[in-house]
Amino acid sequence: MRAQSYLIWPLIFVGQLLATSLLAWHLLAQVNFAYPTGYKLLGLDTHIAEFAPRNRYIHGFEFTRAKDHWELFAQITHAVQNHGDGLADIHFTLPNDTKIPLMHNAEIIHLQDVSNLIDQFYLAGIAGFFIWILFLAIAYRKKLAFPSLRNIVLGFCGGIFVISAIVLSLGATKVFYWLHTKVFPEGHQWFFYYEDSLMTTLMKAPDIFAFIAMLLLVVLMVIWGLSTFGMARLLKQNQRAAKKEHSTAPKQKKSKK
Repeated sequence: MRAQSYLIWPLIFVGQLLATSLLAWHLLAQVNFAYPTGYKLLGLDTHIAEFAPRNRYIHGFEFTRAKDHWELFAQITHAVQNHGDGLADIHFTLPNDTKIPLMHNAEIIHLQDVSNLIDQFYLAGIAGFFIWILFLAIAYRKKLAFPSLRNIVLGFCGGIFVISAIVLSLGATKVFYWLHTKVFPEGHQWFFYYEDSLMTTLMKAPDIFAFIAMLLLVVLMVIWGLSTFGMARLLKQNQRAAKKEHSTAPKQKKSKK
């Protein structure tokens, strides 16, 4: 039974982490990752006002308003969440009602790569969900004892602390750029100067991604904590029921020889 636990619990927790990470991402995507809040906190209005007039490809973005920026980010979020559909159609409108494309071709290709990566993330999260539920059902059927909540929480928080410490020690921006070289196709542009990309200007990249990462971490911890508590309660109740059933079961009398 102990050997089975060593196999089952890691699969349960890996599956749970994948599934809850996907759920956290999906929930935040429905509210566009709280972009208006990040917009205000990061001073994106000032940033856009400074760099939009300097763009070498597309002109006039400095005449747009904050609500336009929020809507454009929402359109980008919707597109990358839907296999990249509509990326090339995203545009902004000048005060004279002239419609201007927000992005040039290299930016569209990059966001299509982002969308492809998100699709893979969804597949991994869905697979994690089924792994989680399958092995949780096995643990329930075998009436396995749930590991110590204290150890689980310490392990989870410790893992986050170690990863955060590594990222901060290496430099968040440096890690961010390194990851881009590993996850995106070779030869596809992923780094854009503010003067060359309204997409990057709109997001004040990479600052907005740090804001989104913090939001994801908070939402993930809430969902993960609630689901862990739910698992613990379910399996403890299952064990109590099993012990009660065992204690009330009639004992067979030993036959005399």
